[in-house]
Amino acid sequence: MLEIDGSIGEGGGSVVRISTAICALLGKPVRIFNIRAKRPKPGLQPQHLKAIEALAEITSGEVKGAQIGSTEIHFYPGKILSGNYRIDIGTAGSTTLILQTIMPPAAFADGSITVEISGGTDNPMAPPIDFWKNVTLRILEKMGYRAKIECLRRGHYPVGGGLIKAEIEPIEILKSIVLTEPGKVERILGIAHSVKLPPNVAQRMAHAATKKLLRAGYSNIEIKKETYKPEEDPHLAPGAGITLWAETENGCILGASALGKPGKPAERVGEEAANKLAAQLSSGAGVDEHLADQLIPYMAIANGRSEISCAKLTLHTMTNIILMEKIVGVRFDIKGEMGEFARISVEGIGFKKS
Repeated sequence: MLEIDGSIGEGGGSVVRISTAICALLGKPVRIFNIRAKRPKPGLQPQHLKAIEALAEITSGEVKGAQIGSTEIHFYPGKILSGNYRIDIGTAGSTTLILQTIMPPAAFADGSITVEISGGTDNPMAPPIDFWKNVTLRILEKMGYRAKIECLRRGHYPVGGGLIKAEIEPIEILKSIVLTEPGKVERILGIAHSVKLPPNVAQRMAHAATKKLLRAGYSNIEIKKETYKPEEDPHLAPGAGITLWAETENGCILGASALGKPGKPAERVGEEAANKLAAQLSSGAGVDEHLADQLIPYMAIANGRSEISCAKLTLHTMTNIILMEKIVGVRFDIKGEMGEFARISVEGIGFKKS
């Protein structure tokens, strides 16, 4: 049985999510201890527990020690099963982090998987659903991943109540990917949303972001505004945010986002996202710093040599590299220092559905 120290690297919930996801894919039992040992409230929280329970259901597996506050679990994966699944986080916990857990094994199920997840869709400490759909998933599609993801209802902290739906089709193998030289930015797209708020909130975010990007020298910018009439707004609580992504001539997609909160002007939200994106683009990297850590597990299991350049080597990315080297048995080559521009490459194992 594999032994994973949950306090390694960034020491948060992603250690549990990524470890169980890849062990489920490879059919490896795993013991994870010291779970979230570096956090103010150590142990599993509702979001982590739901991710593990969902993974156990989809992989017909067994998990021991899975309860709120637990700092140790034993996970025994089984066969990855197709079917329809429903996951209710029960809080405003991130739906995209549940997707992060189930998507690697789900692609190698014995048939298609449809899953609905309720919880938060736009969370401060997780990728927003628009980033996941328009950056993460689109890059994974270049590797051969096959999925459709919809946001049926947004959910913001602290109420939640969001709902997403993912339809994942089985594949035989993932292709390697090279995203190192982005080339010229061809266009910048985005979505600014406001729910249970005046429509001009989304418009002000989009306008401020566009203005900032134009000043930074970018053109061909199109930011959609997602707003609702009061009588047609299905959301449970107010919230706002903006996600931007840039498409380049060499097939790279880099993203950035920002969320609104009480007392934070809509203009500042739009400018914040635009500044983040401009910083990623000015680095000359092929992927943004957040996409980099998301791609590491897929690079490890893909067929052939993958290489990315990222704007900043983060602790999340390094943690995922450490986990993949231990679980999958690959060896990453890293050129760059923590907090700086870096190139990351690996020869994937070419995992195939059995």
